[in-house]
Amino acid sequence: MQANGVHNLVFSSSATVYGDPQRLPIDEQHPVGGCTNPYSKTKFFIEEMISDQCKANKDWNAVLLRYFNPIGAHISGLIGEDPQGIPNNLLPYVAQVAIGSREHLSVYGDDYDTPDGTGNREGLLSKISK
Repeated sequence: MQANGVHNLVFSSSATVYGDPQRLPIDEQHPVGGCTNPYSKTKFFIEEMISDQCKANKDWNAVLLRYFNPIGAHISGLIGEDPQGIPNNLLPYVAQVAIGSREHLSVYGDDYDTPDGTGNREGLLSKISK
């Protein structure tokens, strides 16, 4: 980026960098770094590297966008998530079950070290499967 004169960056981060909330609602002043999984640590470390780059080189600008599991689509259907065929993540499956285009949500695995034995991702799977 430096060699090509690109000094503006928009980074798609994650609200997982906040860790377990110390207060609600979470805002931009909420402490970060209380990461609870490898994904959140990766996002946090990259945010730190970008911040260091901007501090060291005043010609750099960055925006860190922290999402809370964004999902949805514009009513027109022109933008947003509407996977064709088999989705490659959980939330489209949940949405398809909710609107009736799929009969049920299948949860695979029953031997994980979680309350119900499923691959519990932030509690979501165990709530859906009960």
